[in-house]
Amino acid sequence: MARRLLPTLVLALTGVLGLLPAAVAAPPRAAPPAAPAALDGLAAPADDPYPSAEDIARAQAEADARATDTAAIEARLSAAQSELEQSGRVAEQAVEAYNGAQTRLAKARVEADASTRRAQAAEAARADAAGRAAELVAETYRQGASAELSAINALLGADGPRALTERAAAVSMAGARTKDILDAATATSAEASRASAAARTAAQDARRAAEAVLAAKERAQARLATQQSEVADIGRRRERLLAALATARNTTVELERKRREAQEAIAARAAEEAARAAAAAAQVSAATPGADGSSADGAGSARGVDAALDFARSKIGLPYIWGGEGPTGYDCSGLTMMAWRTAGRSLTHFAADQYAESTPVSYRSLRPGDLVFWTHTGRAADIYHVAIYLGDDQMIEAPRPGTAIKQASLWIMGRPDFYARPKPDRDA
Repeated sequence: MARRLLPTLVLALTGVLGLLPAAVAAPPRAAPPAAPAALDGLAAPADDPYPSAEDIARAQAEADARATDTAAIEARLSAAQSELEQSGRVAEQAVEAYNGAQTRLAKARVEADASTRRAQAAEAARADAAGRAAELVAETYRQGASAELSAINALLGADGPRALTERAAAVSMAGARTKDILDAATATSAEASRASAAARTAAQDARRAAEAVLAAKERAQARLATQQSEVADIGRRRERLLAALATARNTTVELERKRREAQEAIAARAAEEAARAAAAAAQVSAATPGADGSSADGAGSARGVDAALDFARSKIGLPYIWGGEGPTGYDCSGLTMMAWRTAGRSLTHFAADQYAESTPVSYRSLRPGDLVFWTHTGRAADIYHVAIYLGDDQMIEAPRPGTAIKQASLWIMGRPDFYARPKPDRDA
């Protein structure tokens, strides 16, 4: 049995040994490529390149949150801009209230001076009449009778008709003179009393007007200080909001600032177009005194209008100074007053009075040199801003505290409430 198995075993062993050299000499085969990591990820969803429904929902929520944040920031930026504009309007209203108080004080002082002169004249007339009355009393005392009685005695002693007639006339004259003296004494005394009372009232009005000016000045100063603080605060808040917007959008503050400025410019143009359309519609629905220009004086000679406009243009870039009449700065009514003064026309340094001193016209009949006005109530008495019209829907204005005199669109503040053409001075 063993002899039969031995050859078979030797043959098998030889086969195996013959294979060994080939196996040793053969170069090692390269390992099969590793399976992609993605394939290994079947058991690890976090490494899956395809987002799950949960991932998509989470990303959408984050995007929605960022959109909500940017919308909220944009809204706060718009609110900040509105606050800035409102602060400027309120400050300008305070300045014009001060100008109005100054105007009333000047008028009160003129009236007080005139009343004092009238009172002095009345007192002089009273003293003169009283002197003549005293002379009459003295004459009566010396004669022991009134002038009329003495004349009657002379009349009774007249010789002949001619003397009688002459002495009758003398009696009449004596009676009239006495009556005139007494009437004058009474009337001038009463007039002097009234004039004196009027002078005292005018002086009191002037004192109250002066007090009102001081109060208006204090309010204007306080309002301007508040406005400056608000401008600084709004500026800082705006920068913080722009930074937040840049973070939310993964951009830069400078890019967001430019984007915001562009958006505000677009909004301003839209508002101007709306104001222009409203002005055009108003011409159709309502008639304005002097709307066709026929009842309004022509804006004066071309030379006069050119002088006013040239003056206004020459002041572009100067600062707004409340109560300013130049030469270093102006407020709104100070600029228009001085511009028209160069054209030989007198206007008060108060926007509401400038409208009252001018002839109302319509938007359709506006001419270069005309004045345009704004009010927050729609009442002319509450006008707080005025500008001078250039033509082509452009104007020159001293906008508000903290800004410079500039040329701007007529519609930059919305539709003007009133338009008017300065009247020539009466002695012109």
